[in-house]
Amino acid sequence: MIQTVVKRDGRIVGFNQEKIEAAIRKAMFQTDAGEDESLILKISDRIAYKGKNQMSVEAIQDMVENELMNSSRKDVARVYISYRDKRSVARKAKTRDIFTEIIEAKSNDVTRENANMNTDTPAGMMMKFASESTKPFVDDYLLSPDVKSAVRNAYLHIHDKDYYPTKSLTCVQHPLDKILNYGFTAGHGESRPAKRIETAGVLGCISMETVQNEMHGGQAIPAFDFYLAPYVRYSYIEEIKVLERLYGEQFNDLYNAEIEDYLIKDLDGLQGKERVMQHAINRTVNRVHQSMEAFIHNMNTIHSRGGNQVVFSSVNYGTDTSAEGRCIIRELLLSTYDGVGNGSTAIFPIQIWKKKRGVNYLPEDKNYDLYTLACKVTTKRFFPNYLNLDATFNQHEKWQANDPNRFEYEVATMGCRTRVFENRFGEKTSIGRGNISFSTINIVRLAIECMDIKNQDDRIEQFFKKLDDVLEITATQLEERYNFQKTALAKQFPLLMSRLWVGSENLKPNDTIESVINQGTLGIGFIGLAECLKALVGYHHGESEEAQKLGLRIVTHMRDRANEFSEKRKHNYSILATPAEGLSGAFTRKDKKTFGIIEGVTDREYYTNSNHVPVYFKCTAMKKAEIEAPYHDLTRGGHIFYVELDGDATHNPDVVMRVVDMMDKFNMGYGSINHNRNRCMDCGYENADKEMTACPKCGSTNIDRLQRITGYLVGTTDRWNHAKLCELNDRTTHK
Repeated sequence: MIQTVVKRDGRIVGFNQEKIEAAIRKAMFQTDAGEDESLILKISDRIAYKGKNQMSVEAIQDMVENELMNSSRKDVARVYISYRDKRSVARKAKTRDIFTEIIEAKSNDVTRENANMNTDTPAGMMMKFASESTKPFVDDYLLSPDVKSAVRNAYLHIHDKDYYPTKSLTCVQHPLDKILNYGFTAGHGESRPAKRIETAGVLGCISMETVQNEMHGGQAIPAFDFYLAPYVRYSYIEEIKVLERLYGEQFNDLYNAEIEDYLIKDLDGLQGKERVMQHAINRTVNRVHQSMEAFIHNMNTIHSRGGNQVVFSSVNYGTDTSAEGRCIIRELLLSTYDGVGNGSTAIFPIQIWKKKRGVNYLPEDKNYDLYTLACKVTTKRFFPNYLNLDATFNQHEKWQANDPNRFEYEVATMGCRTRVFENRFGEKTSIGRGNISFSTINIVRLAIECMDIKNQDDRIEQFFKKLDDVLEITATQLEERYNFQKTALAKQFPLLMSRLWVGSENLKPNDTIESVINQGTLGIGFIGLAECLKALVGYHHGESEEAQKLGLRIVTHMRDRANEFSEKRKHNYSILATPAEGLSGAFTRKDKKTFGIIEGVTDREYYTNSNHVPVYFKCTAMKKAEIEAPYHDLTRGGHIFYVELDGDATHNPDVVMRVVDMMDKFNMGYGSINHNRNRCMDCGYENADKEMTACPKCGSTNIDRLQRITGYLVGTTDRWNHAKLCELNDRTTHK
C-alpha cells in the first residue's frame, strides 16, 4: 500500500488518494461519455493498495495510465496521456527557451553570467548547455529539502552549482616549487623538472591551466618571486658557461658570485671577469624579461575548461629581497607596463603586490624601489592589487625576515578576493590550500521580511532570528556538499591531488580525498549589507553611524556563528565578502518580484557587493576606507577595498601610494584601484580619456572601456550581465 510519494523536486510527502481521483475525473470531463464515479474509485483503490510503500509521482501516473488503458474507457486514457505529455513539454519549455537563446548567441543574464566566459563560441555554448542541464539535477537529487527550499525562495545561492556533481573544489594556491623541482604528468604528457627561467615560466602557466580543468574556481601562485628566483641564477650560470666556451676559459668561480642586483649595464670600459659577469647578467635579464612577457601572454591566450575561457589566474609577489627575486619582480612589472599584443592591458594574471614593512613599504626597505614601480604600473594597467601583510589578521607568528622560506608564512590571496590562511586542521598557511566551496546568503530578503514590524528593536531582533535560521541551513548545505566532495578519488584530480593540495602526495590513485580536503575552507558569503541596513533602519552604513554599528553587529554575528560551526562540525568555516557577479542581479529580480519596488532597497537592478559602500554613494576615498575597513578582519574568507579614481592616473603613482597608506592606517587586508582606461578593440590602442569615441591611432569607433568586475578585468563589457552594467553606470569616483 502506498504511504509516501517522492515529488519531482525530491520532497517526500504523504500519499493522497484524492489526487488520483481528481486527475482521472478531470480527464473524464474532456470526453463525450463524461464522468464515471464508480470507475474512478475502483482505479484509485486498486492503485493505492497495489502500489509500493513509497513511490514517485511518475510511477503512480504510469499506474493510472495502465489502469485506464486496461479499462473500458480508452477514451479517458488517451486524454490522460495527452495531458501528461503537455505537462512534460511545459516543464521542459524553460530549458528549451534557455537552450535556444544559447544557440542564437543572445546576450542575456544566462549567457553573460560570467564575464570571463565567451558563450558565443562552440566550446562556450557547450559549457552553458551542460551548466543549465546540470543545475536541475542538483536541485532534484543532491540538495536536502531545507536547502532546496532556501535556494528556491532566494534566501541562499549555491555558487558553481553546475559543478556540484563533479565533486570538484573551488580554488588552490599552487606550491609551484613542487612542480618546478619534480615535474608532473598531465594527460598523456610528462614534464621534466625546470632547469632555466624559460621552462619555469612555462611550467607555471601549464600548472595553472591543467588544474583549472580540475576545479571550478581560480588558480593562484602564492610566492611567484620566491619560486622563480632560483631559475634566474641557473640561467645566469648557463650564460657564464656559454662565455666559457666562447673565451676558451673557465669562469666557474663566477657561478655563485655575489650579485647585488640584476641590472643591464653597458660593457664599455669593463675588463676580464667583470666584463664576463656583466655580459652574463645582461643576457640573463633579457631572458627573464622575455620569460615574464611570455608568461603574461600565455595566461591571456591559453584556454581551459573546454576552450571557452582563459585561466582565472593570480600571482602574489613582492617580498623576495634576493637579487634573483628582485629580477623576477622587476621584469614582471616592466612586462606588464609594456602591455601585450599591440600594447593593450593584460587581463590575467591578476597581480597582487604583498606589502610588508621592513621589506618593501618604506623608503629604507630593500624592495621600496620595486614598490614605487608597482604603483606606477597600477596607474596604467590596474594591476597589481595590494595585499597588506601588516594587517593584524594577516600576520604569522613564525614569520622571520631572515628566513629564506618566510613566504610560507605570508598570506596570499586569489585576485577576486578569496583568502585562505587560518587552519584548524594543519599548518597556518595559504600554500597548497584553497576554498572547498562557498554559498551566499541574501540578507536583504531577510531584512525586507521584517520591515512591517514597527518597533525598530523588535524588527532587528526578528532579523537576527531569521539570519540564524539561514546560517544553520547554509552551514548544513556546505557540509553536505563537503561530504559529497570527499568521496571523490584522487585519480579524478590527477595534478591537484598528486602534487598541489597539501597532503595529497600521500594519496594513492584510488584513495578518496577525504583525508586532505578539510585543510580547505567552507565559505559563508553575504550580499547587500547596504540594502539590508536601508530596510532595517532607513540608512546604509555610509550614511549613518547607527547603520554602521548595526552592519558591524550583523557581520560580527555571522563571524561568531561561523566559528561555532567550525568547532561543532569540525571544518574551516569562514565568512566571505561575496564577489557577486551574476548573483548581484539574480537576488534583486526575485525580491523585486516578491516585494515590489522599495526605495533604497530593490529600486536598482543589483544589490551592493557584500559590505561595500554603494557604488553610487559619493564620498572620499578616506571616508570609504574608514567605513569598510572594520569588515576586513571579520571576513577572513575574503574581502577587497576599491577606490575609483577620476581622470588619467598614469602620471600620478603617488595616488596609488596614498590608497595603500590608507589600507595600512585602517588595518585593511586587500585593495585595488580602478580608473579610466579606454581600449580600441581593433588595434589595441589605449588611453585614459573620459570619453573616447574614435581611436586616434586607427580611427576605429570600436571602443571599449576596460573595467574591473568582481576583482578581475574584462576586455569588453559586451559580456557583462545587465545588473553589472547598471552597477558600472552608477559608479562614482572617490577623491
